Amino acid sequence: MEMAVSARELCKTYRLSARQRKLDRTKDKVKIAVDGLSFDVRHGEIYGLLGPNGAGKTTTLRMLAGLIRPDSGDAELDGVPVAREPEKVRASIGFLTSELKLEEVFSPSYLFDFFARLRDVAPSTAAERKTELFARFGIDAFAETKVADLSTGMKQKASLAISMAHSPSVVIFDEPTNGLDIITARTVTDYIGELKAQGTTVILSTHIFSLVEKVCDRVGIILDGRMAAEGPLAEVTATADLETVFFDLYGKRTEAKGETA
Repeated sequence: MEMAVSARELCKTYRLSARQRKLDRTKDKVKIAVDGLSFDVRHGEIYGLLGPNGAGKTTTLRMLAGLIRPDSGDAELDGVPVAREPEKVRASIGFLTSELKLEEVFSPSYLFDFFARLRDVAPSTAAERKTELFARFGIDAFAETKVADLSTGMKQKASLAISMAHSPSVVIFDEPTNGLDIITARTVTDYIGELKAQGTTVILSTHIFSLVEKVCDRVGIILDGRMAAEGPLAEVTATADLETVFFDLYGKRTEAKGETA
């Protein structure tokens, strides 16, 4: 069975500047962000990547999306190898991160139309899609407002609508509720559930246990760029709740490294 997403032995390292080494309190000149990561995501599944800040979640998602190249290993999205055909992958997926910044001098309506054209969405289809998504996220009243004048929550909802302009079959969410108020965060969470009902494959990176437990079918717990635990949510949490499982793994990891949690 062909997987929607298949990652095999992904590795990525970064050189650290003198300033970054000072901030990280390390003498190491290289940081291993992702270290031999492998996992599969089935079609129509919601897969949660759970881990602390700096665990390698964002780097992993950016490699899957074809935004950065792995040092070694590869991944396939719907059978397309990311390393060899990153443009094709980027054209077919939806990618949303809390760090995504829309150009502030334009309106959500203009940006939606722009990105729809960029994705080769037919004008009539784009118009229908915009009507549907803007109504779904309450963007209608702000459709012609400059992004600079929108609230943080409305900017995130506009970003979400724009990332879905082409009805992608695989959607990657990197900390989509980070920094949002509880109302907007709930809107985003509810929409992830709707995507699942529509058969869309979703990869969700987060550090929020309750979000994973609410929406995810499978989960991968990443620590120091490695997969510490992975599988169906029910199996991973068979002996304890997700938070307990995570901190048990985290505690063992700190003990092995001789650190203090």
